[in-house]
Amino acid sequence: MTARKAGPAGQQGNSVGVYICTDLACSLYLRGRKQTGLGGRLHESITLAEKIDRTRTNLAGFLDKVVAG
Repeated sequence: MTARKAGPAGQQGNSVGVYICTDLACSLYLRGRKQTGLGGRLHESITLAEKIDRTRTNLAGFLDKVVAG
């Protein structure tokens, strides 16, 4: 996902990006309530709570970069 930065930087065409679920159903994938297509998900040794925290942190960081201008 990409977004144009806020303010003058965005007006100059600057943007930021992050890898995120294409259908924005990340929380459903994390909790196993929605299945991915071919290839599936990689096995991770972290807990569900850690996966959720990582996703929230990544999204918050992305939004911070967008509004930082």
